[in-house]
Amino acid sequence: MRYPIIRILPILLLFMFFIANCADSNEKEKVGSESNSIEQKADPNDWRTNKGIGPITNVILADEIDLDLVAKGEVVFTNKCTACHKVEKRYIGPSPQGILDRRTPEWVMNIILNPDVMVKEDPIAKQLLMEYNGTPMANQNLTEEEARSILEYFRTL
Repeated sequence: MRYPIIRILPILLLFMFFIANCADSNEKEKVGSESNSIEQKADPNDWRTNKGIGPITNVILADEIDLDLVAKGEVVFTNKCTACHKVEKRYIGPSPQGILDRRTPEWVMNIILNPDVMVKEDPIAKQLLMEYNGTPMANQNLTEEEARSILEYFRTL
């Protein structure tokens, strides 16, 4: 009677080993897919994916620069922003020259429209606040249209 159980035991152990390995590989696949989804999320510290915090979630820039919008943006920038920002040099705040090589268009518009929240919650804005001696960007209460015109002006700098 013992003999048949001894013959079946290795088969049972092999079967249990197989089941355990299948469960383990399924768990690895789940963990792998979770880590992949984490990697795909935007990194708020990476300027290439950080869109900032505010009303602007998507900006599509045409290949051609809108010169009418540039003219409006230059006027708004001159009237509202030059107390702290100089085009060709660092001043109280950073120069906007080449800003779209350092920030997303959405981030630029959100810092213009929502500077109070940005300096409190956005890691890049917090870093800039420290870099510029704790001087926060003033909220000029601009409209989205004015912010968009400033963005278009920045494209020409």
